[in-house]
Amino acid sequence: MAIFSDNIESDKPKKNKNPITQSASIEYDKTFENSIRPKNFDEYIGQSTLLETLKISIEAAKKRNTPLDHMLFYGPPGLGKTTLAGVIAEQMNAPIKITSAPALERPRDIIGILMSLKEGEILFIDEIHRMNKVSEEILYPAMEDFSLDMTTGKSQTVKTMRIPLPKFTLIGATTKAGELSSPLRDRFGILKRLEFYTIEELSKVVKRTAGILNIEITDEGAKAIAKRSRGTPRIANRLVKRVSDFAIVKYDGIINETVAESSLDILKIDEFGLDTTDRALLKLIIEKYDGGPVGIETLAAALSEDVRTLEDVCEPYLLQAGLLQRTPRGRKVSPEGYRHLGVKHAAIQGSLFD
Repeated sequence: MAIFSDNIESDKPKKNKNPITQSASIEYDKTFENSIRPKNFDEYIGQSTLLETLKISIEAAKKRNTPLDHMLFYGPPGLGKTTLAGVIAEQMNAPIKITSAPALERPRDIIGILMSLKEGEILFIDEIHRMNKVSEEILYPAMEDFSLDMTTGKSQTVKTMRIPLPKFTLIGATTKAGELSSPLRDRFGILKRLEFYTIEELSKVVKRTAGILNIEITDEGAKAIAKRSRGTPRIANRLVKRVSDFAIVKYDGIINETVAESSLDILKIDEFGLDTTDRALLKLIIEKYDGGPVGIETLAAALSEDVRTLEDVCEPYLLQAGLLQRTPRGRKVSPEGYRHLGVKHAAIQGSLFD
């Protein structure tokens, strides 16, 4: 049976040789993530256009006394897809089951979940683009007709049974909507992309999180953290924790602009929000491959990183910020990427030929 989790989007803890320390770290991360998750639309910051659409859909479903249409949320990681599913469940006064596609390895996993659902319940599947073909096909009649098709017997005695299911709402989340099959994607009634956050929205997220941590923070301090959060709430929350450590130990406990910037400089997170891996990726393309284009597999091997890490974690923001370009022949650094790294000669050369 698949394992349900209430914290799919939380950061994966790094390996630790001490199991006690690792267990304590995991427990702390879960507690922190759960404590800062918004519980309703009033607490949810950002994605204003999406929220307005959802409020109307939820109100209409309540008046009809029917479940919500199936929903698909897509966009870069860390933008709050799991959190949004929890808020929707809260607004619908409905229970929610949370799992991820990689956990649904066998047909009986998804069958067991579907048969355990109650009327009006919400099923959230993270990384739904990674669902295997058999499990996906089981979902088709469940989503469309609220039924489960099962076969019994062998060869000439095979019989097909249709088992009715309670009406439920499936919410899928993915960072790669293009990898979903058309039959699955077409069965979602609501498809919405979550956008990167603005600095103003992230400043509100930072101040809210600092308040939960009982850390005093100035408007300038919140903005300084927001600027280096790559447009992503998850990263903003992580940086608030790290900067608050510096504020408590090295300063007077208050996060102002100076404290935030000096702390993030020590953490090697620059004014664009780039970390060591991001800069290493850009420098590698410039220094070893003349600015590109170069294939993602080659870059992953050279950096000893997983291809999916580069595609899902590094690339989305670098592309959004205009520092990296994706071409049919591979990745290349943009003139803005040269300028950001301070490679003056290469920047001039790039601007002439790009």
